[in-house]
Amino acid sequence: MTFSLHGLPVARGVAIGRAVLMASSRVEVAHYFIKPERIASEIDRLRSGRNAVIDELHRLQLSVAQMGPNDAPHELSAMLDVHLMLLQDEALTSGVKHWITDRLYNAEWALTTQLEIIARQFDEMEDEYLRERKADLEQVVERILRYMKGVASPVAPPTTPRRKTQQDLLLDDTVDVPLVLIAHDLSPADMLQFKQSVFAGFVTDVGGKTSHTAIVARSMDIPAVVGARAASQVVRQDDWVIIDGDAGVVIVDPSAIILAEYGFKQRQGELERERLARLRHTPAITLDGERIELLANIEMPDDAPGAFKAGAAGVGLFRSEFLFMGRQGHLPDEEEQYQAYRRAVLGMEGLPVTIRTVDVGADKPLDRATKDEAHLNPALGLRAIRWSLADPAMFRTQLRAILRAAVHGPVNLLIPMLAHGSEIRQTLSLIDFARAELDNRGVAHGAVHLGAMIEVPAAALMVRMFLRYFDFLSIGTNDLIQYTLAIDRADESVAHLYDPLHPAVLRLLADTIAECRAQGKGVSVCGEMAGDVQFTRLLLGLGLRSFSMHPAQILAVKQEVLRADAGKLAAWAQQVLSTEDPAALLLAKG
Repeated sequence: MTFSLHGLPVARGVAIGRAVLMASSRVEVAHYFIKPERIASEIDRLRSGRNAVIDELHRLQLSVAQMGPNDAPHELSAMLDVHLMLLQDEALTSGVKHWITDRLYNAEWALTTQLEIIARQFDEMEDEYLRERKADLEQVVERILRYMKGVASPVAPPTTPRRKTQQDLLLDDTVDVPLVLIAHDLSPADMLQFKQSVFAGFVTDVGGKTSHTAIVARSMDIPAVVGARAASQVVRQDDWVIIDGDAGVVIVDPSAIILAEYGFKQRQGELERERLARLRHTPAITLDGERIELLANIEMPDDAPGAFKAGAAGVGLFRSEFLFMGRQGHLPDEEEQYQAYRRAVLGMEGLPVTIRTVDVGADKPLDRATKDEAHLNPALGLRAIRWSLADPAMFRTQLRAILRAAVHGPVNLLIPMLAHGSEIRQTLSLIDFARAELDNRGVAHGAVHLGAMIEVPAAALMVRMFLRYFDFLSIGTNDLIQYTLAIDRADESVAHLYDPLHPAVLRLLADTIAECRAQGKGVSVCGEMAGDVQFTRLLLGLGLRSFSMHPAQILAVKQEVLRADAGKLAAWAQQVLSTEDPAALLLAKG
């Protein structure tokens, strides 16, 4: 009987195939007290399991390095790095030793207990990307438990013969029947095996749009749906499954008619991808001759080559905070940061790279073992530039590293979450100080363009003052929407009120873009709106000429740009600004 499941669409396209169920992702854990004389042996068992997983991930890293760029996207390497970092996290290992030594828990019980404690800290983080890292921690712990128990990896292709059905007859012209993977969750190692196998798409019970599985799916252009709840429980081995990665729908045991319909949609999607691929080297110019800059958002230095390959005109946002996280207070020094920024600059082969200074704080703690009870609302606490200004020595270290990297190519320096004139002046003073320190040491450094993030309504309302100090502005729509509407994006009870098309949000966007254009200063949007094609024409109509997004979104946005007449869109955009229901006009235009 045909039925459907609904989840989050994270990677576009349609996949049709037989279901391969991944073995349960949960290892049964025994709970018992040990005698004091067994403390050392329990800790040794834990250490052996952890070291075995570290060795396995190192082997996987080596195999990734030996693959070509088309076989192993850079996201896989970054995912493995995150898991290695978590394995060596002192918050995990010291916490587990505490439960063994002080409470006399057996090693497995101690490991899962510490997992629960750290997982709760992830749940309380405001930042969606960081909340998703809880899944990575769970996967790391699970792999340790598997090694301690001697359980094999859960990913394996089916070995039982498949039964012939009417659906098989429709696809008998193909050599092999496609397979789709159904799992509770997928780890980086699982994803690597997945890439090397015959799977055409995947579905997971858990995960969000910023989970690692979603990130890799987008980078590999594999149809995927995450957060499909009980998919791994209700889908049976060998069921026919359709994955609609555009709508976030999974159809199980489809009828011949539905199968034929989605087969047609799949072929249309493949043709569309081929058409988009041909646009990679086409300049992004509107019908009326406006040149549009399409930039990439990246998290790690090794993301840069992928952005270049995707046809990005540069990096519009390098989130440098990912170099700082999970290090238990041992922050990257100047040389480590310099080498990371240098790799990103060289990876873009002469195109500009915009490096945002570290954006961490109360809601994104550097040390997950430390919970700051002083902040009742982390989103409004000591974060971003506020955190940097509270630790000038750390901030100057980062500034020196960025200035040194500017020797190797064009670099823009972007400051997040500014709201006060005093913050601006203090920041500029520290940048001058960092330059002077490099001069005194005789270390080469380059010129940078200075920019500010517009994420707080106060900043948008004071845009003229900002432009007296900065060469360009970058609008972070994710936070701007959140702060303008007083909506916590992490709170499911109010998430439906998070509205990019709210008239107040659009007014702040429009006024910021207009003022920058009037003063001849650069302005870009680097939030999710930039990569969402439903907003492309509106942003063009508001005067935006620079968009920064995930590299996988560039070609789809470029297609919208090539079809647009920016001059004609301007009048329509003003109508959208003046209405109480912008969404209705946007749909009408579509």
